Amino acid sequence: MTCVILISNIFLILTAYYLIKPVREGWLAISDIKGLSKLEIKAYSAFAQSLVLIGIMPLYASLAARVTRRHLILTVGGFFAVVLALFWLTQPGKLLDVIPHIEIIFYLFVGIFSVTLVAQFWAFSSDLYGPERGKRLFPIVAVGAASGAVVGSWLGEQLVQFEAIQAFDLILISILPLVAALVLAGWSDRRGTYGSPSEWTTSRWEEPAAPSNEGPYRLILRHRYLTATALMMLVFSWVVASGDNILFGLVQEQLRADLATLASNPEAFDKALREATTVFYGGLYFWVNLASLVLQAFFVSRILRFGGMRMLLLTTPFISLVAYATMAIAPILGLIKIMKVAENSSNYSVNNTARHMLWLPTTKEMLYQAKPTVDSLFVRLGDGFAALTILIGTRVVKLTNQEFVLINIFLVLVWVALSVYLYHENRRWSRAHEQLLTAST
Repeated sequence: MTCVILISNIFLILTAYYLIKPVREGWLAISDIKGLSKLEIKAYSAFAQSLVLIGIMPLYASLAARVTRRHLILTVGGFFAVVLALFWLTQPGKLLDVIPHIEIIFYLFVGIFSVTLVAQFWAFSSDLYGPERGKRLFPIVAVGAASGAVVGSWLGEQLVQFEAIQAFDLILISILPLVAALVLAGWSDRRGTYGSPSEWTTSRWEEPAAPSNEGPYRLILRHRYLTATALMMLVFSWVVASGDNILFGLVQEQLRADLATLASNPEAFDKALREATTVFYGGLYFWVNLASLVLQAFFVSRILRFGGMRMLLLTTPFISLVAYATMAIAPILGLIKIMKVAENSSNYSVNNTARHMLWLPTTKEMLYQAKPTVDSLFVRLGDGFAALTILIGTRVVKLTNQEFVLINIFLVLVWVALSVYLYHENRRWSRAHEQLLTAST
């Protein structure tokens, strides 16, 4: 029963996220900053997320060291729900529509929202299950994430078809699944691993989520396993974000050409561009998430069973290598979209499961302090390096799209090397954890 609750929990979190994610893209599409292209605005906004997270993550770690895991989840989730309601009030004609560049602020918020809540969920699940049960159940629990992403993207696409519902209203609607997820989180914490709370479960009710506060950065730097995990997260995020930036630039060029007849009416043009971008990304996310669901439900557990962690870690970089090699040969928008569906769906299923399983043999401090930092800050640092690539590539050396793709191919090879190293380190940490359990019994 606890497994079902956790599946439903992550399902609702991802449903909420994918309701607001297309709104983020559509809102960003009408953002104008003098001297910057749409591609640069998107890339640099992603880099700004990492700067914000550098300051936020030590505060999060400090909170985790002072409150129980249940209070941590409810506090952070409740904060995000309130902020979502405030963002809904910033749309034109509402109470807070005078805030300058609010679309950039919303872009930053959505990125932080996604990585923080998802990292927190998997830290809690690792704490609840432990390494042995986690290895068996994580591929099943992750089906909930893939399903929530599909439902969220499909639901958002369908809701904006109704005349009474605007794209902005998806922000308000997303609060409903988020609040439901918080209720389920509290329920699963009370039930514990098996449904009848043991002494281990009840003791965790009273303890802080992270029993000590060494700090996330010190933990990551002190353990080479965590350092390598952080570097892998940075590199794979760099690869994926660069591919997303390339796609966003091509989409904006195509849509602006399609809407050229509205250029004489800036207000109508902006509205049409925002809605068209929202619809395009809503459709893209639907196909990515549907493919992710199929992979998660039918292939991830089989890959783990027959190929182990090594195969789980190497599958997605191999797909990325094929995708970017194809893009370098044939840089066509439709083909790039297909390749991004293949890459992102593998990332959200196979690679996602592998990344979370890397944390199963770690300590509570690592789960609630280092993991959220790695899964949020280092992911956004990867986005930041992708932005830096755009800056240098467009402003200094004038790279073509194909040359950007070649850079990604090199990065994928680095990703492969880090994955191989992490496989061996994971085996070492898992053996050490098993020995510790044996000695304690």
